[in-house]
Amino acid sequence: MAKTTWKPDTTHGELSTKEKNDLPDNVFAFPKQRKEPLTDASHVKNALARFDQVKGVADEDRDLAFANIKKAADHYGVEVRENNWHELGKTPHTKNAAH
Repeated sequence: MAKTTWKPDTTHGELSTKEKNDLPDNVFAFPKQRKEPLTDASHVKNALARFDQVKGVADEDRDLAFANIKKAADHYGVEVRENNWHELGKTPHTKNAAH
């Protein structure tokens, strides 16, 4: 597994463009691209749901992003059942009320 770069930040909730621009690289799942901020449990869940929508990144970037998401998920108490990013999207991360 890739070495993580993620560290918790005190910024939480909905982020304005300025707030997002002011965040350090180490709060993003994809730090080099500054994509998918992981500032609270909601953002971690969002990063999991949108993982496959991030375009223009190498597999090494995805390895790092997944490691960062798992570290942030552990910190915020978000369950991640997948062991690697290739497993994302095979099962939903939210309960479907229709079932």
